[in-house]
Amino acid sequence: MSQPSASSARTRLVREADRAVYDRGAAYKILDEGFICHVGFVVDGQPFVIPTGYGRVGDNLYIHGSAASRMLRRVNEGIAVCVTVTLLDGLVLARSIFNHSMNYRSVVILGAARAVTDPKEKLEALRLLSEHILPGRWVESRQPNEKELKATSVLRLPIEEFSAKVRQGPVVDDEEDYAFSTWAGVIPLEMVAGQPIDDERLMPGVRVPEYARGYTRKR
Repeated sequence: MSQPSASSARTRLVREADRAVYDRGAAYKILDEGFICHVGFVVDGQPFVIPTGYGRVGDNLYIHGSAASRMLRRVNEGIAVCVTVTLLDGLVLARSIFNHSMNYRSVVILGAARAVTDPKEKLEALRLLSEHILPGRWVESRQPNEKELKATSVLRLPIEEFSAKVRQGPVVDDEEDYAFSTWAGVIPLEMVAGQPIDDERLMPGVRVPEYARGYTRKR
């Protein structure tokens, strides 16, 4: 059974500690809304940060990519990784440039990822990755064949050491700057799905499914 929080000396926020969130449920809500994570690792003294898709199942984060990927090959050797997911919610425009900010939600996970070698777990992880992006799509699509599965690596990262950071709210200016006559406020930002566009080679009579027509990222 997962613990409600899992902060550590490495993940505990020092600067702007009031924005820290160590609640597991709150962190998972951020992870479940995002699309892309950035995986940081070091190879021979050189830092790399690679964006990739992911999905969460319980207290595990699944990452996938090409079996030929340098990242996935080296990460599976047990080197330390830092996985970050960030959602941008708004631009905070203050009266002073110094106090400009952003409203955001982010999660940082530290740990070591390992390759999923069990065929059933690997296929299930790929299904969950698909469902994370677009629920309902997996059952309507052709399933991966043996060649595709062999060319794809899936890594499992236990979500054990993590923290979240959240900034929400209005402008915070220095008191003397409130007399400065310039507009200040928040420009909200959100991801909005557009109207689905049919593929040119779509078979006659195939309609846009409901999960695509009414797509939203809000859970």
